[in-house]
Amino acid sequence: MNTTGFVASMFTVMRKELRDFARDRRTFLLTLFTAPLLYPLLFLGIDKLSNLRVENQLEKDMVLPVAGIDRAPNLVAFLASRGIAAREAPDDVEARIRAQREDLALVIDADFAADWQAGKPARVEIVADTTRRTSDVQVARVRTALSAYGQSVGALRLLARGVNPAVVAPVNVGTRDLATAEAKRGIFLSVILPMLLMMFAFIGGSHLVMDTTAGERERQSLEPLLATPAPRGALVSGKMLASVVVGLTAILLILLSFKFSASIGRGVSGSLDVSFLAMGKLLLVLLPLVLIGTALLTCLAAGAKSMKEAQSHIVWLMMLAMMPGYALMAYPLKDTQLWQYAVPFLSQNQMLVKVTRGEMPGGAQWGVYLAASLLLAVLLWAVAVWRYRQERLAISG
Repeated sequence: MNTTGFVASMFTVMRKELRDFARDRRTFLLTLFTAPLLYPLLFLGIDKLSNLRVENQLEKDMVLPVAGIDRAPNLVAFLASRGIAAREAPDDVEARIRAQREDLALVIDADFAADWQAGKPARVEIVADTTRRTSDVQVARVRTALSAYGQSVGALRLLARGVNPAVVAPVNVGTRDLATAEAKRGIFLSVILPMLLMMFAFIGGSHLVMDTTAGERERQSLEPLLATPAPRGALVSGKMLASVVVGLTAILLILLSFKFSASIGRGVSGSLDVSFLAMGKLLLVLLPLVLIGTALLTCLAAGAKSMKEAQSHIVWLMMLAMMPGYALMAYPLKDTQLWQYAVPFLSQNQMLVKVTRGEMPGGAQWGVYLAASLLLAVLLWAVAVWRYRQERLAISG
Protein backbone atom coordinates (compact mmCIF):
# COMPACT_ATOMS: atom_id res chain seq x y z
CA MET A 1 0.00 0.00 0.00
CA ASN A 2 1.30 3.45 -0.90
CA THR A 3 1.68 6.39 1.45
CA THR A 4 -1.66 7.92 0.47
CA GLY A 5 -3.49 4.69 1.25
CA PHE A 6 -1.64 4.34 4.56
CA VAL A 7 -2.62 7.85 5.66
CA ALA A 8 -6.21 7.36 4.49
CA SER A 9 -6.50 4.11 6.46
CA MET A 10 -4.97 5.74 9.52
CA PHE A 11 -7.45 8.63 9.55
CA THR A 12 -10.33 6.25 8.86
CA VAL A 13 -9.42 4.22 11.94
CA MET A 14 -8.96 7.41 13.96
CA ARG A 15 -12.44 8.71 13.04
CA LYS A 16 -13.95 5.32 13.79
CA GLU A 17 -12.39 5.16 17.27
CA LEU A 18 -13.34 8.76 18.12
CA ARG A 19 -16.90 8.14 16.96
CA ASP A 20 -17.19 4.98 19.05
CA PHE A 21 -15.69 6.80 22.03
CA ALA A 22 -18.16 9.69 21.73
CA ARG A 23 -21.09 7.29 21.63
CA ASP A 24 -20.36 6.23 25.20
CA ARG A 25 -21.47 9.60 26.57
CA ARG A 26 -20.79 8.87 30.24
CA THR A 27 -17.21 7.71 29.65
CA PHE A 28 -16.66 10.54 27.19
CA LEU A 29 -17.77 13.19 29.69
CA LEU A 30 -15.87 11.64 32.63
CA THR A 31 -12.64 11.38 30.63
CA LEU A 32 -12.65 14.95 29.34
CA PHE A 33 -14.38 16.97 32.05
CA THR A 34 -13.73 15.32 35.44
CA ALA A 35 -10.31 16.86 36.02
CA PRO A 36 -11.14 20.33 34.56
CA LEU A 37 -14.18 20.55 36.85
CA LEU A 38 -12.58 19.16 39.99
CA TYR A 39 -9.27 20.98 40.04
CA PRO A 40 -10.68 24.53 40.29
CA LEU A 41 -12.69 23.36 43.28
CA LEU A 42 -9.60 21.68 44.72
CA PHE A 43 -7.35 24.71 44.50
CA LEU A 44 -10.03 27.17 45.58
CA GLY A 45 -10.62 24.89 48.55
CA ILE A 46 -6.88 24.91 49.35
CA ASP A 47 -6.95 28.70 49.15
CA LYS A 48 -9.88 28.94 51.57
CA LEU A 49 -8.43 26.41 54.01
CA SER A 50 -5.06 28.17 53.99
CA ASN A 51 -6.70 31.50 54.81
CA LEU A 52 -8.73 29.94 57.61
CA ARG A 53 -5.60 28.36 59.07
CA VAL A 54 -3.79 31.71 59.11
CA GLU A 55 -6.77 33.42 60.70
CA ASN A 56 -7.21 30.74 63.36
CA GLN A 57 -3.58 30.14 64.30
CA LEU A 58 -1.68 33.31 63.40
CA GLU A 59 -4.01 36.25 63.81
CA LYS A 60 -6.29 35.21 66.67
CA ASP A 61 -5.30 35.07 70.32
CA MET A 62 -3.93 31.73 71.47
CA VAL A 63 -3.67 30.04 74.84
CA LEU A 64 -0.27 28.56 75.69
CA PRO A 65 0.23 26.01 78.48
CA VAL A 66 3.30 27.09 80.47
CA ALA A 67 5.09 24.92 83.03
CA GLY A 68 6.60 27.15 85.72
CA ILE A 69 4.46 30.14 84.85
CA ASP A 70 5.37 31.95 88.14
CA ARG A 71 9.11 31.85 87.35
CA ALA A 72 9.02 34.47 84.58
CA PRO A 73 6.20 37.02 85.06
CA ASN A 74 7.80 39.53 82.68
CA LEU A 75 8.04 36.96 79.93
CA VAL A 76 4.43 35.96 80.49
CA ALA A 77 3.36 39.60 80.26
CA PHE A 78 5.34 40.06 77.02
CA LEU A 79 3.70 37.00 75.47
CA ALA A 80 0.29 38.39 76.47
CA SER A 81 1.11 41.61 74.59
CA ARG A 82 1.65 39.46 71.50
CA GLY A 83 -1.75 37.79 71.82
CA ILE A 84 -0.38 34.67 73.53
CA ALA A 85 -2.17 34.09 76.85
CA ALA A 86 -0.31 31.81 79.26
CA ARG A 87 -1.96 29.33 81.59
CA GLU A 88 -0.50 26.82 84.01
CA ALA A 89 0.35 23.61 82.20
CA PRO A 90 -0.94 20.32 83.61
CA ASP A 91 1.53 17.81 84.99
CA ASP A 92 0.94 15.41 82.09
CA VAL A 93 1.39 18.04 79.37
CA GLU A 94 3.83 15.89 77.36
CA ALA A 95 1.36 12.98 77.30
CA ARG A 96 -1.40 15.37 76.26
CA ILE A 97 0.74 16.64 73.37
CA ARG A 98 1.47 13.09 72.23
CA ALA A 99 -2.24 12.32 72.40
CA GLN A 100 -2.94 15.48 70.34
CA ARG A 101 -4.98 17.03 73.17
CA GLU A 102 -2.56 19.96 73.24
CA ASP A 103 -0.64 21.50 70.35
CA LEU A 104 2.43 22.70 72.27
CA ALA A 105 3.63 23.89 75.66
CA LEU A 106 6.34 26.14 77.09
CA VAL A 107 8.58 24.94 79.93
CA ILE A 108 10.40 27.59 81.99
CA ASP A 109 13.53 26.22 83.62
CA ALA A 110 13.67 26.02 87.42
CA ASP A 111 16.87 28.14 87.42
CA PHE A 112 15.34 30.79 85.17
CA ALA A 113 15.26 33.51 87.86
CA ALA A 114 18.78 32.80 89.10
CA ASP A 115 20.26 32.82 85.60
CA TRP A 116 18.32 35.96 84.80
CA GLN A 117 19.72 37.83 87.79
CA ALA A 118 23.24 36.60 87.03
CA GLY A 119 23.01 37.86 83.47
CA LYS A 120 23.21 34.33 82.05
CA PRO A 121 20.96 32.97 79.30
CA ALA A 122 17.77 31.86 81.03
CA ARG A 123 16.46 28.63 79.56
CA VAL A 124 12.96 28.12 78.19
CA GLU A 125 11.88 25.13 76.16
CA ILE A 126 9.14 24.69 73.56
CA VAL A 127 7.58 21.23 73.74
CA ALA A 128 5.83 20.07 70.56
CA ASP A 129 5.44 17.12 68.22
CA THR A 130 7.17 18.23 65.00
CA THR A 131 5.58 15.41 63.00
CA ARG A 132 2.21 17.15 63.33
CA ARG A 133 1.72 19.97 60.85
CA THR A 134 -1.29 21.25 62.79
CA SER A 135 0.99 22.99 65.31
CA ASP A 136 3.78 24.33 63.09
CA VAL A 137 2.20 27.81 62.76
CA GLN A 138 1.74 28.11 66.52
CA VAL A 139 5.28 26.88 67.23
CA ALA A 140 6.69 29.45 64.81
CA ARG A 141 4.58 32.17 66.43
CA VAL A 142 5.78 31.36 69.95
CA ARG A 143 9.39 31.03 68.76
CA THR A 144 9.22 34.45 67.08
CA ALA A 145 7.76 36.04 70.22
CA LEU A 146 10.49 34.52 72.42
CA SER A 147 13.18 35.72 70.02
CA ALA A 148 11.75 39.23 70.05
CA TYR A 149 11.66 39.19 73.86
CA GLY A 150 15.27 38.06 74.08
CA GLN A 151 16.45 40.76 71.66
CA SER A 152 14.60 43.52 73.50
CA VAL A 153 15.92 42.45 76.92
CA GLY A 154 19.45 42.11 75.55
CA ALA A 155 19.27 45.61 74.08
CA LEU A 156 18.05 47.05 77.41
CA ARG A 157 20.89 45.34 79.29
CA LEU A 158 23.46 46.87 76.96
CA LEU A 159 21.91 50.31 77.22
CA ALA A 160 21.98 50.04 81.04
CA ARG A 161 25.73 49.50 80.78
CA GLY A 162 26.21 52.39 78.40
CA VAL A 163 26.80 50.17 75.37
CA ASN A 164 25.12 50.73 72.02
CA PRO A 165 23.12 47.56 71.16
CA ALA A 166 24.29 47.87 67.55
CA VAL A 167 27.77 46.81 68.71
CA VAL A 168 26.62 43.18 69.00
CA ALA A 169 25.32 43.22 65.42
CA PRO A 170 28.46 43.87 63.35
CA VAL A 171 26.81 42.63 60.14
CA ASN A 172 23.52 44.00 58.81
CA VAL A 173 22.12 41.33 56.50
CA GLY A 174 19.64 42.33 53.82
CA THR A 175 17.99 40.46 50.97
CA ARG A 176 17.65 41.56 47.35
CA ASP A 177 15.20 39.33 45.52
CA LEU A 178 16.08 38.82 41.85
CA ALA A 179 12.99 36.74 41.12
CA THR A 180 10.74 38.18 38.44
CA ALA A 181 7.04 38.75 38.98
CA GLU A 182 6.32 35.84 36.63
CA ALA A 183 8.59 33.56 38.65
CA LYS A 184 6.89 34.53 41.92
CA ARG A 185 3.48 33.80 40.46
CA GLY A 186 4.83 30.45 39.26
CA ILE A 187 6.20 29.22 42.61
CA PHE A 188 3.15 27.08 43.28
CA LEU A 189 2.83 26.15 39.61
CA SER A 190 6.45 25.02 39.39
CA VAL A 191 5.83 22.45 42.13
CA ILE A 192 2.31 21.14 41.63
CA LEU A 193 1.22 21.93 38.09
CA PRO A 194 4.06 20.07 36.27
CA MET A 195 3.29 16.82 38.10
CA LEU A 196 -0.43 17.11 37.37
CA LEU A 197 0.10 17.94 33.72
CA MET A 198 2.64 15.15 33.27
CA MET A 199 0.33 12.58 34.83
CA PHE A 200 -2.66 13.55 32.70
CA ALA A 201 -0.58 13.86 29.54
CA PHE A 202 0.94 10.43 30.12
CA ILE A 203 -2.23 8.51 30.94
CA GLY A 204 -4.98 10.96 29.94
CA GLY A 205 -6.06 8.85 26.98
CA SER A 206 -5.57 5.54 28.78
CA HIS A 207 -9.22 4.47 28.63
CA LEU A 208 -9.43 4.90 24.88
CA VAL A 209 -6.04 3.25 24.30
CA MET A 210 -6.93 0.20 26.37
CA ASP A 211 -10.47 -0.07 25.09
CA THR A 212 -9.40 0.03 21.44
CA THR A 213 -6.92 -2.80 21.96
CA ALA A 214 -7.54 -4.91 25.08
CA GLY A 215 -11.25 -4.04 25.17
CA GLU A 216 -11.87 -4.89 21.53
CA ARG A 217 -9.82 -8.03 21.90
CA GLU A 218 -11.95 -9.09 24.88
CA ARG A 219 -15.17 -8.29 22.97
CA GLN A 220 -13.77 -10.21 19.94
CA SER A 221 -14.26 -7.17 17.71
CA LEU A 222 -10.55 -6.69 17.03
CA GLU A 223 -10.17 -9.74 14.77
CA PRO A 224 -12.47 -8.40 11.98
CA LEU A 225 -10.50 -5.14 11.98
CA LEU A 226 -7.20 -7.00 11.70
CA ALA A 227 -8.63 -9.01 8.79
CA THR A 228 -9.07 -5.87 6.68
CA PRO A 229 -6.47 -5.00 4.00
CA ALA A 230 -5.34 -2.00 6.04
CA PRO A 231 -1.69 -2.27 7.19
CA ARG A 232 -1.14 -3.03 10.85
CA GLY A 233 0.91 0.14 11.11
CA ALA A 234 -2.07 2.20 9.88
CA LEU A 235 -4.36 0.50 12.40
CA VAL A 236 -2.01 1.18 15.28
CA SER A 237 -1.36 4.75 14.14
CA GLY A 238 -5.08 5.48 13.78
CA LYS A 239 -5.89 4.16 17.24
CA MET A 240 -2.96 6.04 18.77
CA LEU A 241 -3.88 9.25 16.95
CA ALA A 242 -7.42 9.08 18.33
CA SER A 243 -6.02 8.71 21.85
CA VAL A 244 -3.60 11.59 21.30
CA VAL A 245 -6.51 13.83 20.27
CA VAL A 246 -8.39 12.89 23.45
CA GLY A 247 -5.30 13.39 25.62
CA LEU A 248 -4.47 16.81 24.20
CA THR A 249 -8.09 17.91 24.51
CA ALA A 250 -8.13 16.89 28.17
CA ILE A 251 -4.86 18.78 28.82
CA LEU A 252 -6.22 21.91 27.11
CA LEU A 253 -9.38 21.78 29.20
CA ILE A 254 -7.30 21.42 32.38
CA LEU A 255 -5.23 24.49 31.45
CA LEU A 256 -8.40 26.48 30.80
CA SER A 257 -9.76 25.40 34.18
CA PHE A 258 -6.59 26.68 35.86
CA LYS A 259 -7.03 30.01 34.11
CA PHE A 260 -10.63 30.13 35.29
CA SER A 261 -9.47 29.39 38.85
CA ALA A 262 -7.06 32.31 38.70
CA SER A 263 -9.82 34.66 37.60
CA ILE A 264 -12.10 33.91 40.58
CA GLY A 265 -9.62 33.15 43.38
CA ARG A 266 -6.68 34.62 45.23
CA GLY A 267 -3.69 33.25 47.11
CA VAL A 268 -3.01 29.72 45.94
CA SER A 269 -5.50 29.85 43.08
CA GLY A 270 -4.39 33.35 42.15
CA SER A 271 -0.92 32.03 41.34
CA LEU A 272 -2.47 29.87 38.58
CA ASP A 273 -2.70 32.66 36.01
CA VAL A 274 -1.71 30.89 32.81
CA SER A 275 -1.55 33.07 29.70
CA PHE A 276 -2.57 31.72 26.29
CA LEU A 277 1.07 31.96 25.17
CA ALA A 278 2.15 29.88 28.17
CA MET A 279 -0.56 27.33 27.40
CA GLY A 280 0.80 27.02 23.87
CA LYS A 281 4.28 26.35 25.23
CA LEU A 282 2.91 23.81 27.71
CA LEU A 283 1.05 21.97 24.97
CA LEU A 284 4.23 21.82 22.89
CA VAL A 285 6.14 20.42 25.86
CA LEU A 286 3.45 17.87 26.66
CA LEU A 287 2.82 16.66 23.11
CA PRO A 288 5.81 14.23 23.07
CA LEU A 289 4.75 12.90 26.48
CA VAL A 290 1.23 12.26 25.16
CA LEU A 291 2.76 10.34 22.26
CA ILE A 292 5.05 8.36 24.58
CA GLY A 293 2.24 7.50 26.96
CA THR A 294 -0.11 6.49 24.16
CA ALA A 295 2.50 4.26 22.51
CA LEU A 296 3.50 2.62 25.81
CA LEU A 297 -0.11 2.00 26.79
CA THR A 298 -0.77 0.50 23.35
CA CYS A 299 2.13 -1.93 23.84
CA LEU A 300 0.88 -2.90 27.30
CA ALA A 301 -2.72 -3.26 26.14
CA ALA A 302 -1.66 -5.42 23.19
CA GLY A 303 0.09 -7.78 25.59
CA ALA A 304 -2.79 -7.95 28.08
CA LYS A 305 -5.24 -10.84 27.98
CA SER A 306 -8.14 -8.75 29.26
CA MET A 307 -9.25 -5.19 29.91
CA LYS A 308 -8.84 -5.76 33.63
CA GLU A 309 -5.21 -6.77 33.19
CA ALA A 310 -4.55 -3.73 31.02
CA GLN A 311 -6.07 -1.40 33.62
CA SER A 312 -3.84 -2.86 36.33
CA HIS A 313 -0.88 -1.00 34.79
CA ILE A 314 -2.37 2.43 35.56
CA VAL A 315 -1.07 2.61 39.16
CA TRP A 316 2.62 2.18 38.37
CA LEU A 317 2.31 4.36 35.27
CA MET A 318 0.94 7.20 37.41
CA MET A 319 3.85 6.82 39.83
CA LEU A 320 6.31 6.71 36.93
CA ALA A 321 5.07 10.07 35.69
CA MET A 322 5.10 11.72 39.13
CA MET A 323 8.33 10.31 40.60
CA PRO A 324 10.68 12.87 38.99
CA GLY A 325 8.61 15.70 40.44
CA TYR A 326 8.81 14.24 43.95
CA ALA A 327 12.54 13.54 43.54
CA LEU A 328 13.23 17.11 42.43
CA MET A 329 11.28 18.48 45.40
CA ALA A 330 13.65 16.59 47.72
CA TYR A 331 16.83 17.14 45.68
CA PRO A 332 16.55 20.01 43.18
CA LEU A 333 18.93 19.94 40.23
CA LYS A 334 20.60 23.01 38.82
CA ASP A 335 19.40 23.54 35.27
CA THR A 336 22.85 23.72 33.73
CA GLN A 337 23.39 20.35 32.07
CA LEU A 338 21.99 19.56 28.65
CA TRP A 339 21.73 15.81 29.28
CA GLN A 340 18.76 16.37 31.59
CA TYR A 341 16.61 17.22 28.57
CA ALA A 342 17.18 13.78 27.06
CA VAL A 343 15.91 11.82 30.11
CA PRO A 344 12.22 10.86 29.91
CA PHE A 345 9.96 12.48 32.54
CA LEU A 346 12.88 14.45 34.01
CA SER A 347 13.10 16.45 30.80
CA GLN A 348 9.37 17.17 30.77
CA ASN A 349 9.50 18.29 34.38
CA GLN A 350 12.41 20.62 33.73
CA MET A 351 10.75 22.14 30.67
CA LEU A 352 7.44 22.63 32.47
CA VAL A 353 9.16 24.27 35.43
CA LYS A 354 10.87 26.73 33.10
CA VAL A 355 7.63 27.65 31.34
CA THR A 356 5.62 28.04 34.55
CA ARG A 357 8.35 30.28 35.98
CA GLY A 358 8.05 32.58 32.98
CA GLU A 359 11.40 31.49 31.54
CA MET A 360 12.11 30.47 27.95
CA PRO A 361 14.14 27.30 27.30
CA GLY A 362 17.07 27.76 24.94
CA GLY A 363 17.23 26.41 21.41
CA ALA A 364 19.63 23.62 22.36
CA GLN A 365 17.35 22.56 25.21
CA TRP A 366 14.32 22.49 22.91
CA GLY A 367 16.28 20.53 20.30
CA VAL A 368 17.56 17.86 22.69
CA TYR A 369 14.19 17.56 24.41
CA LEU A 370 12.11 17.19 21.25
CA ALA A 371 14.61 14.89 19.51
CA ALA A 372 14.95 12.52 22.49
CA SER A 373 11.22 12.48 23.28
CA LEU A 374 10.08 11.94 19.71
CA LEU A 375 12.71 9.22 19.20
CA LEU A 376 11.37 7.35 22.23
CA ALA A 377 7.80 7.76 20.95
CA VAL A 378 8.79 6.37 17.55
CA LEU A 379 10.53 3.37 19.15
CA LEU A 380 7.47 2.60 21.26
CA TRP A 381 5.25 3.00 18.19
CA ALA A 382 7.42 0.47 16.36
CA VAL A 383 7.05 -1.98 19.26
CA ALA A 384 3.28 -1.46 19.21
CA VAL A 385 3.18 -2.19 15.46
CA TRP A 386 5.23 -5.34 16.04
CA ARG A 387 2.78 -6.46 18.73
CA TYR A 388 -0.14 -5.86 16.34
CA ARG A 389 1.53 -7.99 13.67
CA GLN A 390 1.49 -11.01 15.96
CA GLU A 391 -1.43 -13.22 14.99
CA ARG A 392 -2.13 -14.23 18.60
CA LEU A 393 -3.30 -10.65 19.24
CA ALA A 394 -6.65 -11.54 17.69
CA ILE A 395 -7.14 -14.46 20.08
CA SER A 396 -9.07 -13.44 23.20
CA GLY A 397 -8.39 -14.94 26.59
